[in-house]
Amino acid sequence: MFFLRELEREITLHPSFFGPRTREYLTTRLLEDVEGSCTGQYYIITVLDAVSISEGRVVPGSGVAEYTIQYRAVVWRPFKGETVDAIVSSVNRMGVFADVGPLPVFVSSHLIPNEIKWDPNATPPQYTDNGDQVIEKGTHLRIKLIGIRSDVGSIFAIGSVKEDFLGSVILGFVVSSLTRLERFDVWDKATKIYSDICMHRALSLCGLASFSEELIWRNFMNKVTATGN
Repeated sequence: MFFLRELEREITLHPSFFGPRTREYLTTRLLEDVEGSCTGQYYIITVLDAVSISEGRVVPGSGVAEYTIQYRAVVWRPFKGETVDAIVSSVNRMGVFADVGPLPVFVSSHLIPNEIKWDPNATPPQYTDNGDQVIEKGTHLRIKLIGIRSDVGSIFAIGSVKEDFLGSVILGFVVSSLTRLERFDVWDKATKIYSDICMHRALSLCGLASFSEELIWRNFMNKVTATGN
């Protein structure tokens, strides 16, 4: 889940950076140090702005100055029971490894539906029901997090796809709709619609848009039907 938090960080600056651009150097260092980092409880996605920067305090014996910066940032903290979208990074007989952004997730073979079996002879190796459901490297999965482990500077999760509405995301449904539109020579328009949907989905996850996923898909199908006709 995404949150907007006000955080604090101390940054030291070498005397060679003292001058009229000190604030710029401090802001650059802040972005380099914290964006994309993990505290062990949450990931810092992006820094919005620096709320305040204290006066520099010279560290005795070194000559460097220490600054305290208060800043606002968008953070993401995964919770047990949360449903997330992931991309499969690797598969083996033990299960599936997937990435939810910076968060690595493991889905054991025991937490995959019984009808989806491991097929080591396929190219590439995959979990499949010999039908429409295929889990291989690059597959988009909807996973429910059932366990979170936090270490110093890292988080790891255990997930499951053995429930309703989990598993392969309905990208095949979208692709088949877009393929149907290709016959009407409107592929570019259809792919633009799909890009807009992905953007709204991302904004919704960040809490920056009020579009529900159901409404997004309904609007998509309305546009598909209107364009196809």
